[in-house]
Amino acid sequence: MTGLTHLTMAAALDGLAKKEFTAVELTEAHVKAVETIRPLNAFITETPEQALAMAKASDARRAQGEAGPMEGLPIAVKDLFCTKGVPTTAASHILDGFKPEYESTVTSNLWRDGAVMLGKVNLDEFAMGSANITSHHGNVISPWSPGEVGNWSRQLVPGGSSGGSAAAVAARAALGATGTDTGGSIRQPAAFTGIVGIKPTYGRCSRWGVVAFASSLDQAGPMTRTVEDAAIMLRSMCGFDPKDSTSVDMAVPDFRAALTGDIRGLKVGIPKEYRVEGMPAEIAAIWDQGIEWLKQAGAEPVEISLPHTKYALATYYIVAPAEASSNLARYDGLRYGLRVEGASLKDMYENTRGAGFGKEVRRRILIGTYVLSAGYYDAYYNKARQVRTRIKWDFDEAFKTCDVILTPTAPSTAFAIGEKMDDPIQMYLNDVFTVPASLAGLPGMSVPAGVGSDGLPLGLQLLGRPFDEETVLRVGQVIEKAAAVTATPPFMA
Repeated sequence: MTGLTHLTMAAALDGLAKKEFTAVELTEAHVKAVETIRPLNAFITETPEQALAMAKASDARRAQGEAGPMEGLPIAVKDLFCTKGVPTTAASHILDGFKPEYESTVTSNLWRDGAVMLGKVNLDEFAMGSANITSHHGNVISPWSPGEVGNWSRQLVPGGSSGGSAAAVAARAALGATGTDTGGSIRQPAAFTGIVGIKPTYGRCSRWGVVAFASSLDQAGPMTRTVEDAAIMLRSMCGFDPKDSTSVDMAVPDFRAALTGDIRGLKVGIPKEYRVEGMPAEIAAIWDQGIEWLKQAGAEPVEISLPHTKYALATYYIVAPAEASSNLARYDGLRYGLRVEGASLKDMYENTRGAGFGKEVRRRILIGTYVLSAGYYDAYYNKARQVRTRIKWDFDEAFKTCDVILTPTAPSTAFAIGEKMDDPIQMYLNDVFTVPASLAGLPGMSVPAGVGSDGLPLGLQLLGRPFDEETVLRVGQVIEKAAAVTATPPFMA
């Protein structure tokens, strides 16, 4: 049964329907795989007993003819989603001991459709990071790291903040995982680990029950091994939620049915501003190869301009920290999580936050508080909001002449743990290609497109019109099939 962990979601659903194996057998194989990948530090909390109980209930539903769209599929949950009765830490010391009494809407939808929870996976603390090195629970190690397990010659980052999700899926310990994307935190780790990750349109998935980082940017999405699997999982995750004021009340399409493979006549936008100075030759080459694949499939590449792209990173690193400063003010040691006593209430606040928040979170809170302060609000935060609007207008204009946009996902392959830790600016530049779409609230997906000269995965990013995930997925599958990437991580369960 060890081969069960190497199935795609689509193949697993087919096997379950044909009674080739049971949900319990599928889950048992993945529970063992979770144990095998412990050296990667991908999981914060493992839930094997709960997983097997959910799998048993799934088999019973299937026997009664009541199988849901994700019936019996074992998945991992980023530890930013509240799960009833299961610790939810956001990878922060300040949430030690917190067990929610409620379930996030996204995970509720997944359990409703029959998915099975293997556990909660690691992330950058409060989703703040691009390498999964800011977690209170330690670094996640990419399964692509060379060398023997536990004795790697070079430990690589899996990307962030959804690094635990990416590592678990790439290492074959979960059929899929939930992620969240604020500025690229689904797409960039997907590119670094050779999997598929899609950030849907802002408002497509409910944010209720997801620990907030930057409320106007955060969006949940699936991380899987194929585009078809992403379509399956996304459909279950989406849906209107009256508990979330930013949730959009519109029908959820059958994303899987949109995967026709026919992209003839589509116009693919190639933004000239994304050919940034100093772009590695292999990144430019895989981008050009992606353009050629789409031309061969009948699409027409057209050059577009996104003139405010150069301001996107600066805008993001004003807006996101400002919202984080506001959102994280709720962690005070009074109601839940960590409390460090002091001589006064003020001392208790200071002690708790000083001990509970890591260095990167404190940095972003300070930046956010600064740009929101009375003397700097107009000069920084208000100006950033105006530029954000301009960035969105750029995309609106571009989509008048194209149906989808193709870019690289990241400016490099995965780098070594510790390589950029002392230079936050270099770390922030990892999101240079993903941030603009987040600011505009657009759907974006990373698809494996090849491997670099170092043998590590390279991804291509597709961006679509608001709520047109179907086109993004359809074009993405064309790239996936043309690339036909067969390279797998050295470390697999």
